[in-house]
Amino acid sequence: MGKIKSGDRVFLHTAAATPQRLIEAMVQRADELRDVEIVSLHTEGEAAYARPEYRESFRLNALFVGKNVRQSVQHGDGDSIPVFLSDVPSLFYDRILPLDVALVHVSPPDRHGYCSLGVSVDASLAAVQTAKLVIAQVNQNMPRTHGEGLLHASKIHAMVEVDDPLPETSRPLPGDVEMRIGQHIASIVEDGATLQMGIGAIPDATLAALFGHKDLGIHSEMFSDGVIDLVEKGVINGSKKRSYREIIVASFLVGTRRLYDFVDDNPLVEMLPSDFVNDTREIRRNPRVTAINSALEIDMSGQVCADSIGQKYYSGVGGQMDFIRGAALSKGGKPIIALPSTTTKGLSRIVPMLKPGGGVVTTRAHVQYVVTEYGIVNLHGKNLRQRAEALASIAHPDFREEISRQAHGLYGSYGRRFM
Repeated sequence: MGKIKSGDRVFLHTAAATPQRLIEAMVQRADELRDVEIVSLHTEGEAAYARPEYRESFRLNALFVGKNVRQSVQHGDGDSIPVFLSDVPSLFYDRILPLDVALVHVSPPDRHGYCSLGVSVDASLAAVQTAKLVIAQVNQNMPRTHGEGLLHASKIHAMVEVDDPLPETSRPLPGDVEMRIGQHIASIVEDGATLQMGIGAIPDATLAALFGHKDLGIHSEMFSDGVIDLVEKGVINGSKKRSYREIIVASFLVGTRRLYDFVDDNPLVEMLPSDFVNDTREIRRNPRVTAINSALEIDMSGQVCADSIGQKYYSGVGGQMDFIRGAALSKGGKPIIALPSTTTKGLSRIVPMLKPGGGVVTTRAHVQYVVTEYGIVNLHGKNLRQRAEALASIAHPDFREEISRQAHGLYGSYGRRFM
Protein backbone atom coordinates (compact mmCIF):
# COMPACT_ATOMS: atom_id res chain seq x y z
CA MET A 1 0.00 0.00 0.00
CA GLY A 2 3.08 2.21 -0.26
CA LYS A 3 1.81 3.20 -3.71
CA ILE A 4 -0.84 5.54 -2.25
CA LYS A 5 0.53 9.05 -1.81
CA SER A 6 -0.60 12.10 0.13
CA GLY A 7 -3.18 14.06 -1.83
CA ASP A 8 -4.40 11.06 -3.83
CA ARG A 9 -8.06 10.43 -4.56
CA VAL A 10 -8.80 6.77 -3.75
CA PHE A 11 -11.89 4.79 -4.75
CA LEU A 12 -13.11 1.87 -2.62
CA HIS A 13 -14.91 -1.10 -4.16
CA THR A 14 -18.60 -1.20 -3.17
CA ALA A 15 -20.76 -3.12 -0.67
CA ALA A 16 -19.86 -6.79 -0.10
CA ALA A 17 -16.76 -6.29 -2.28
CA THR A 18 -15.26 -3.72 0.09
CA PRO A 19 -11.48 -4.53 0.12
CA GLN A 20 -10.99 -4.67 3.86
CA ARG A 21 -7.37 -5.89 3.83
CA LEU A 22 -6.29 -3.08 1.53
CA ILE A 23 -8.14 -0.53 3.66
CA GLU A 24 -6.45 -1.85 6.79
CA ALA A 25 -3.03 -1.52 5.14
CA MET A 26 -3.82 2.02 3.99
CA VAL A 27 -4.95 3.09 7.46
CA GLN A 28 -1.77 1.66 8.98
CA ARG A 29 0.09 4.34 7.01
CA ALA A 30 -2.02 7.16 8.46
CA ASP A 31 1.00 8.78 10.15
CA GLU A 32 2.76 9.30 6.81
CA LEU A 33 -0.27 10.17 4.66
CA ARG A 34 -2.03 13.51 4.46
CA ASP A 35 -5.16 14.69 2.65
CA VAL A 36 -6.02 11.39 0.99
CA GLU A 37 -9.56 11.69 -0.37
CA ILE A 38 -11.64 8.53 -0.03
CA VAL A 39 -14.45 8.20 -2.60
CA SER A 40 -16.99 5.45 -2.05
CA LEU A 41 -20.55 4.30 -2.40
CA HIS A 42 -21.99 2.08 0.32
CA THR A 43 -19.27 -0.05 1.95
CA GLU A 44 -19.46 -2.98 4.32
CA GLY A 45 -17.34 -3.50 7.43
CA GLU A 46 -15.34 -1.07 9.50
CA ALA A 47 -14.43 2.28 7.96
CA ALA A 48 -11.46 3.20 10.15
CA TYR A 49 -10.36 5.95 7.75
CA ALA A 50 -13.47 7.91 8.78
CA ARG A 51 -12.51 8.09 12.46
CA PRO A 52 -11.91 11.58 13.87
CA GLU A 53 -8.32 10.76 14.81
CA TYR A 54 -7.47 10.25 11.13
CA ARG A 55 -9.01 13.49 9.85
CA GLU A 56 -5.59 14.88 8.86
CA SER A 57 -4.78 11.76 6.87
CA PHE A 58 -8.07 10.87 5.18
CA ARG A 59 -11.13 12.79 4.09
CA LEU A 60 -14.26 10.90 3.09
CA ASN A 61 -16.20 12.10 0.05
CA ALA A 62 -19.16 9.72 0.06
CA LEU A 63 -21.40 9.10 -2.93
CA PHE A 64 -23.74 7.23 -0.57
CA VAL A 65 -23.66 7.33 3.23
CA GLY A 66 -23.90 4.00 5.01
CA LYS A 67 -24.07 3.26 8.71
CA ASN A 68 -20.29 2.85 9.02
CA VAL A 69 -19.56 6.44 7.88
CA ARG A 70 -22.79 8.23 8.88
CA GLN A 71 -21.37 9.73 12.05
CA SER A 72 -18.35 11.08 10.19
CA VAL A 73 -20.53 12.89 7.63
CA GLN A 74 -23.01 14.17 10.19
CA HIS A 75 -20.22 15.57 12.38
CA GLY A 76 -18.51 17.30 9.47
CA ASP A 77 -15.42 15.07 9.38
CA GLY A 78 -16.56 13.69 6.02
CA ASP A 79 -18.46 15.01 3.02
CA SER A 80 -21.24 13.63 0.83
CA ILE A 81 -22.15 14.17 -2.80
CA PRO A 82 -25.83 14.10 -3.82
CA VAL A 83 -25.86 12.16 -7.10
CA PHE A 84 -28.03 9.66 -8.96
CA LEU A 85 -26.46 6.22 -9.03
CA SER A 86 -26.85 6.26 -12.81
CA ASP A 87 -24.59 9.32 -12.95
CA VAL A 88 -21.76 8.10 -10.71
CA PRO A 89 -19.69 6.41 -13.45
CA SER A 90 -19.68 9.66 -15.45
CA LEU A 91 -17.97 11.41 -12.52
CA PHE A 92 -14.97 9.18 -13.24
CA TYR A 93 -15.20 8.92 -17.04
CA ASP A 94 -15.63 12.68 -17.45
CA ARG A 95 -12.88 13.38 -14.90
CA ILE A 96 -15.15 15.40 -12.66
CA LEU A 97 -13.62 13.23 -9.94
CA PRO A 98 -10.44 11.91 -11.57
CA LEU A 99 -9.17 8.91 -9.63
CA ASP A 100 -5.58 8.29 -8.68
CA VAL A 101 -6.14 4.87 -7.12
CA ALA A 102 -8.86 2.23 -7.15
CA LEU A 103 -8.82 -0.37 -4.37
CA VAL A 104 -10.81 -3.41 -5.48
CA HIS A 105 -11.64 -6.97 -4.48
CA VAL A 106 -11.61 -9.57 -7.26
CA SER A 107 -11.69 -13.28 -8.00
CA PRO A 108 -8.44 -15.03 -9.00
CA PRO A 109 -7.55 -14.77 -12.70
CA ASP A 110 -9.03 -17.45 -14.93
CA ARG A 111 -6.93 -19.33 -17.50
CA HIS A 112 -7.23 -16.32 -19.81
CA GLY A 113 -6.01 -13.92 -17.14
CA TYR A 114 -9.36 -12.31 -16.34
CA CYS A 115 -10.44 -11.50 -12.80
CA SER A 116 -14.06 -10.76 -11.90
CA LEU A 117 -15.32 -7.77 -9.94
CA GLY A 118 -17.78 -10.29 -8.58
CA VAL A 119 -20.63 -8.93 -6.49
CA SER A 120 -20.07 -5.25 -7.30
CA VAL A 121 -19.81 -3.79 -10.80
CA ASP A 122 -21.92 -0.59 -10.31
CA ALA A 123 -19.49 2.36 -10.55
CA SER A 124 -16.52 0.15 -9.70
CA LEU A 125 -16.05 -0.78 -13.36
CA ALA A 126 -15.67 2.90 -14.27
CA ALA A 127 -13.24 3.31 -11.37
CA VAL A 128 -10.88 0.55 -12.53
CA GLN A 129 -11.11 1.75 -16.13
CA THR A 130 -10.11 5.31 -15.26
CA ALA A 131 -7.87 5.16 -12.18
CA LYS A 132 -4.16 5.71 -12.71
CA LEU A 133 -3.40 2.85 -10.33
CA VAL A 134 -5.46 -0.28 -9.61
CA ILE A 135 -4.66 -2.31 -6.51
CA ALA A 136 -6.60 -5.52 -5.95
CA GLN A 137 -7.04 -8.00 -3.16
CA VAL A 138 -7.51 -11.34 -4.89
CA ASN A 139 -9.82 -13.72 -3.08
CA GLN A 140 -10.89 -17.22 -4.05
CA ASN A 141 -14.14 -16.58 -2.14
CA MET A 142 -15.18 -13.81 -4.53
CA PRO A 143 -17.74 -15.22 -6.98
CA ARG A 144 -16.99 -15.07 -10.68
CA THR A 145 -20.06 -13.35 -12.05
CA HIS A 146 -21.26 -13.01 -15.62
CA GLY A 147 -21.80 -9.63 -17.22
CA GLU A 148 -19.36 -6.75 -17.66
CA GLY A 149 -17.31 -7.01 -14.49
CA LEU A 150 -14.20 -8.61 -15.98
CA LEU A 151 -10.77 -7.10 -15.41
CA HIS A 152 -7.62 -8.53 -17.00
CA ALA A 153 -4.75 -9.09 -14.60
CA SER A 154 -2.53 -6.95 -16.82
CA LYS A 155 -4.66 -3.93 -15.87
CA ILE A 156 -3.95 -4.47 -12.17
CA HIS A 157 -0.81 -2.76 -10.93
CA ALA A 158 -0.51 -4.59 -7.61
CA MET A 159 -2.18 -7.68 -6.15
CA VAL A 160 -2.52 -9.02 -2.63
CA GLU A 161 -3.84 -12.54 -2.13
CA VAL A 162 -6.35 -13.10 0.67
CA ASP A 163 -8.59 -15.97 1.73
CA ASP A 164 -11.39 -14.16 3.55
CA PRO A 165 -15.14 -14.80 3.59
CA LEU A 166 -17.21 -12.03 2.07
CA PRO A 167 -19.19 -9.96 4.57
CA GLU A 168 -22.67 -11.36 5.01
CA THR A 169 -25.90 -9.51 5.72
CA SER A 170 -28.54 -11.82 7.12
CA ARG A 171 -32.14 -11.49 6.01
CA PRO A 172 -34.13 -9.35 8.46
CA LEU A 173 -37.25 -10.88 9.93
CA PRO A 174 -40.20 -8.74 8.84
CA GLY A 175 -42.54 -7.71 11.64
CA ASP A 176 -46.29 -7.27 11.39
CA VAL A 177 -45.98 -3.79 9.89
CA GLU A 178 -43.57 -4.91 7.19
CA MET A 179 -45.65 -7.99 6.40
CA ARG A 180 -48.75 -5.86 5.89
CA ILE A 181 -46.83 -3.45 3.66
CA GLY A 182 -45.43 -6.37 1.69
CA GLN A 183 -48.89 -7.85 1.20
CA HIS A 184 -50.25 -4.51 0.00
CA ILE A 185 -47.42 -4.17 -2.53
CA ALA A 186 -47.84 -7.76 -3.73
CA SER A 187 -51.53 -7.05 -4.36
CA ILE A 188 -50.66 -4.56 -7.11
CA VAL A 189 -47.75 -6.51 -8.65
CA GLU A 190 -48.99 -7.94 -11.92
CA ASP A 191 -47.94 -11.26 -13.44
CA GLY A 192 -45.14 -10.63 -15.90
CA ALA A 193 -43.87 -7.59 -14.00
CA THR A 194 -40.19 -6.66 -13.81
CA LEU A 195 -39.16 -5.91 -10.24
CA GLN A 196 -36.70 -3.53 -8.68
CA MET A 197 -36.17 -3.64 -4.93
CA GLY A 198 -33.48 -3.20 -2.34
CA ILE A 199 -32.56 -5.07 0.79
CA GLY A 200 -34.48 -4.97 4.05
CA ALA A 201 -37.61 -6.12 5.81
CA ILE A 202 -40.09 -4.53 3.36
CA PRO A 203 -38.49 -5.96 0.19
CA ASP A 204 -38.23 -9.38 1.85
CA ALA A 205 -41.85 -9.21 3.03
CA THR A 206 -42.91 -8.30 -0.50
CA LEU A 207 -40.96 -11.17 -2.05
CA ALA A 208 -42.47 -13.57 0.49
CA ALA A 209 -45.94 -12.51 -0.65
CA LEU A 210 -45.26 -13.16 -4.35
CA PHE A 211 -45.25 -16.96 -4.46
CA GLY A 212 -48.67 -16.98 -6.17
CA HIS A 213 -47.43 -14.81 -9.03
CA LYS A 214 -46.12 -15.87 -12.44
CA ASP A 215 -43.40 -14.86 -14.89
CA LEU A 216 -41.76 -12.13 -12.83
CA GLY A 217 -38.42 -10.64 -13.83
CA ILE A 218 -35.63 -8.74 -12.09
CA HIS A 219 -33.92 -5.58 -13.32
CA SER A 220 -32.60 -3.95 -10.16
CA GLU A 221 -29.56 -2.03 -8.99
CA MET A 222 -29.19 -4.74 -6.35
CA PHE A 223 -30.88 -7.82 -4.95
CA SER A 224 -30.44 -10.15 -2.01
CA ASP A 225 -31.28 -13.67 -0.84
CA GLY A 226 -35.05 -13.24 -1.00
CA VAL A 227 -34.97 -13.54 -4.78
CA ILE A 228 -33.48 -17.04 -4.77
CA ASP A 229 -36.55 -18.84 -3.41
CA LEU A 230 -38.73 -17.29 -6.10
CA VAL A 231 -36.25 -18.30 -8.80
CA GLU A 232 -36.18 -21.88 -7.54
CA LYS A 233 -40.00 -22.00 -7.53
CA GLY A 234 -40.15 -20.68 -11.09
CA VAL A 235 -41.98 -17.50 -10.09
CA ILE A 236 -39.04 -15.38 -11.28
CA ASN A 237 -38.10 -16.50 -14.78
CA GLY A 238 -37.83 -13.24 -16.73
CA SER A 239 -39.86 -14.64 -19.60
CA LYS A 240 -41.79 -11.39 -20.15
CA LYS A 241 -38.80 -9.07 -20.06
CA ARG A 242 -37.74 -7.27 -23.24
CA SER A 243 -34.30 -6.24 -22.04
CA TYR A 244 -32.13 -9.20 -21.03
CA ARG A 245 -35.01 -11.63 -21.35
CA GLU A 246 -34.84 -14.53 -18.87
CA ILE A 247 -31.83 -12.88 -17.20
CA ILE A 248 -31.60 -11.31 -13.74
CA VAL A 249 -29.89 -7.94 -14.14
CA ALA A 250 -28.19 -6.22 -11.21
CA SER A 251 -25.36 -3.86 -10.41
CA PHE A 252 -24.28 -5.03 -6.94
CA LEU A 253 -25.26 -7.65 -4.37
CA VAL A 254 -25.45 -7.85 -0.59
CA GLY A 255 -26.53 -10.99 1.25
CA THR A 256 -25.37 -14.29 2.68
CA ARG A 257 -23.09 -17.01 1.42
CA ARG A 258 -26.13 -18.60 -0.21
CA LEU A 259 -26.47 -15.56 -2.45
CA TYR A 260 -22.78 -15.50 -3.33
CA ASP A 261 -22.87 -19.20 -4.21
CA PHE A 262 -26.02 -18.65 -6.27
CA VAL A 263 -24.41 -16.02 -8.50
CA ASP A 264 -21.04 -17.75 -8.87
CA ASP A 265 -20.59 -18.66 -12.55
CA ASN A 266 -24.37 -18.47 -12.99
CA PRO A 267 -25.36 -17.34 -16.51
CA LEU A 268 -28.84 -16.54 -15.17
CA VAL A 269 -27.38 -13.43 -13.48
CA GLU A 270 -25.63 -10.58 -15.30
CA MET A 271 -23.78 -7.97 -13.26
CA LEU A 272 -23.73 -4.70 -15.19
CA PRO A 273 -22.60 -1.11 -14.51
CA SER A 274 -24.99 1.32 -12.89
CA ASP A 275 -24.99 3.76 -15.80
CA PHE A 276 -26.72 0.97 -17.74
CA VAL A 277 -28.81 -0.74 -15.05
CA ASN A 278 -30.15 2.57 -13.72
CA ASP A 279 -30.61 4.23 -17.10
CA THR A 280 -34.30 5.15 -17.42
CA ARG A 281 -34.14 4.38 -21.16
CA GLU A 282 -33.16 0.81 -20.35
CA ILE A 283 -35.50 0.40 -17.37
CA ARG A 284 -38.54 1.47 -19.37
CA ARG A 285 -37.91 -1.15 -22.08
CA ASN A 286 -39.27 -3.80 -19.74
CA PRO A 287 -43.04 -4.10 -19.26
CA ARG A 288 -44.80 -3.41 -15.98
CA VAL A 289 -41.67 -2.32 -14.11
CA THR A 290 -42.60 -2.30 -10.43
CA ALA A 291 -40.03 -0.25 -8.51
CA ILE A 292 -40.18 -0.54 -4.72
CA ASN A 293 -38.31 2.16 -2.84
CA SER A 294 -38.35 3.56 0.69
CA ALA A 295 -38.61 6.94 2.37
CA LEU A 296 -37.79 8.59 5.66
CA GLU A 297 -40.61 11.14 5.32
CA ILE A 298 -43.25 12.20 2.83
CA ASP A 299 -45.12 15.48 3.03
CA MET A 300 -48.77 16.12 2.20
CA SER A 301 -47.94 17.25 -1.33
CA GLY A 302 -46.04 14.03 -2.05
CA GLN A 303 -42.46 15.22 -1.69
CA VAL A 304 -40.30 12.27 -0.64
CA CYS A 305 -37.30 12.68 1.63
CA ALA A 306 -35.15 9.55 1.50
CA ASP A 307 -31.59 10.74 2.16
CA SER A 308 -31.66 12.96 5.25
CA ILE A 309 -33.33 13.58 8.57
CA GLY A 310 -33.64 17.33 8.51
CA GLN A 311 -30.17 18.67 7.84
CA LYS A 312 -28.48 15.44 8.93
CA TYR A 313 -27.46 13.45 5.90
CA TYR A 314 -28.51 9.85 6.46
CA SER A 315 -27.91 7.86 3.26
CA GLY A 316 -27.95 9.19 -0.29
CA VAL A 317 -29.94 9.78 -3.43
CA GLY A 318 -28.88 6.38 -4.78
CA GLY A 319 -31.02 4.90 -7.50
CA GLN A 320 -34.47 5.84 -6.23
CA MET A 321 -35.24 8.52 -8.83
CA ASP A 322 -33.69 6.43 -11.63
CA PHE A 323 -36.18 3.64 -10.99
CA ILE A 324 -39.15 5.75 -9.93
CA ARG A 325 -38.96 7.56 -13.27
CA GLY A 326 -38.05 4.44 -15.23
CA ALA A 327 -41.04 2.56 -13.80
CA ALA A 328 -43.37 5.46 -14.55
CA LEU A 329 -42.24 5.41 -18.18
CA SER A 330 -42.56 1.63 -18.48
CA LYS A 331 -45.77 0.36 -20.11
CA GLY A 332 -47.98 -0.63 -17.16
CA GLY A 333 -45.24 0.31 -14.69
CA LYS A 334 -45.79 1.11 -11.02
CA PRO A 335 -43.35 3.36 -9.12
CA ILE A 336 -43.88 2.66 -5.41
CA ILE A 337 -42.71 4.44 -2.28
CA ALA A 338 -43.18 2.11 0.70
CA LEU A 339 -42.71 3.12 4.33
CA PRO A 340 -44.03 2.35 7.81
CA SER A 341 -46.53 4.99 8.91
CA THR A 342 -44.45 5.89 11.98
CA THR A 343 -40.81 6.10 13.04
CA THR A 344 -39.31 3.90 15.74
CA LYS A 345 -40.02 6.80 18.11
CA GLY A 346 -43.72 6.78 17.25
CA LEU A 347 -43.70 9.93 15.11
CA SER A 348 -45.62 10.11 11.86
CA ARG A 349 -43.62 9.68 8.65
CA ILE A 350 -46.42 11.39 6.73
CA VAL A 351 -46.03 15.03 7.69
CA PRO A 352 -47.45 18.46 6.79
CA MET A 353 -43.97 19.67 5.84
CA LEU A 354 -40.59 17.96 5.63
CA LYS A 355 -38.17 18.74 8.46
CA PRO A 356 -36.18 21.94 7.83
CA GLY A 357 -33.22 21.04 5.65
CA GLY A 358 -34.73 17.72 4.57
CA GLY A 359 -33.81 16.83 1.01
CA VAL A 360 -36.36 15.96 -1.69
CA VAL A 361 -35.18 12.83 -3.47
CA THR A 362 -38.41 12.05 -5.33
CA THR A 363 -40.33 15.17 -6.30
CA ARG A 364 -44.09 15.47 -5.92
CA ALA A 365 -44.38 15.45 -9.71
CA HIS A 366 -42.70 12.03 -9.87
CA VAL A 367 -44.35 10.23 -6.95
CA GLN A 368 -47.24 7.88 -7.73
CA TYR A 369 -47.99 4.92 -5.46
CA VAL A 370 -47.42 5.31 -1.72
CA VAL A 371 -47.84 2.31 0.58
CA THR A 372 -47.95 2.02 4.36
CA GLU A 373 -49.29 -0.76 6.55
CA TYR A 374 -52.67 1.00 6.33
CA GLY A 375 -53.06 0.76 2.57
CA ILE A 376 -52.16 2.06 -0.88
CA VAL A 377 -52.83 5.40 -2.54
CA ASN A 378 -51.93 6.61 -6.02
CA LEU A 379 -51.15 10.33 -6.11
CA HIS A 380 -50.70 10.52 -9.88
CA GLY A 381 -53.07 13.09 -11.33
CA LYS A 382 -54.29 14.29 -7.93
CA ASN A 383 -54.21 17.93 -6.90
CA LEU A 384 -52.63 19.08 -3.65
CA ARG A 385 -55.81 18.79 -1.59
CA GLN A 386 -56.58 15.33 -2.95
CA ARG A 387 -53.01 14.21 -2.26
CA ALA A 388 -53.21 15.37 1.33
CA GLU A 389 -56.51 13.57 1.85
CA ALA A 390 -55.17 10.39 0.25
CA LEU A 391 -52.00 10.38 2.34
CA ALA A 392 -53.96 11.08 5.53
CA SER A 393 -55.99 7.94 4.81
CA ILE A 394 -52.88 5.71 5.06
CA ALA A 395 -51.23 7.57 7.94
CA HIS A 396 -51.28 6.09 11.42
CA PRO A 397 -54.77 6.63 12.92
CA ASP A 398 -53.28 8.71 15.74
CA PHE A 399 -52.19 11.36 13.22
CA ARG A 400 -54.91 11.34 10.58
CA GLU A 401 -57.09 14.05 12.11
CA GLU A 402 -54.17 16.45 12.54
CA ILE A 403 -52.90 15.81 8.99
CA SER A 404 -56.39 16.39 7.60
CA ARG A 405 -56.79 19.57 9.65
CA GLN A 406 -53.50 21.01 8.43
CA ALA A 407 -54.27 19.93 4.87
CA HIS A 408 -57.56 21.84 5.01
CA GLY A 409 -55.72 24.91 6.25
CA LEU A 410 -53.16 24.72 3.45
CA TYR A 411 -55.22 23.44 0.55
CA GLY A 412 -58.88 23.69 1.48
CA SER A 413 -59.73 26.95 -0.29
CA TYR A 414 -57.50 26.00 -3.21
CA GLY A 415 -59.39 22.75 -3.61
CA ARG A 416 -62.87 24.30 -3.46
CA ARG A 417 -62.00 26.98 -6.00
CA PHE A 418 -60.47 24.74 -8.64
CA MET A 419 -62.22 21.39 -8.12
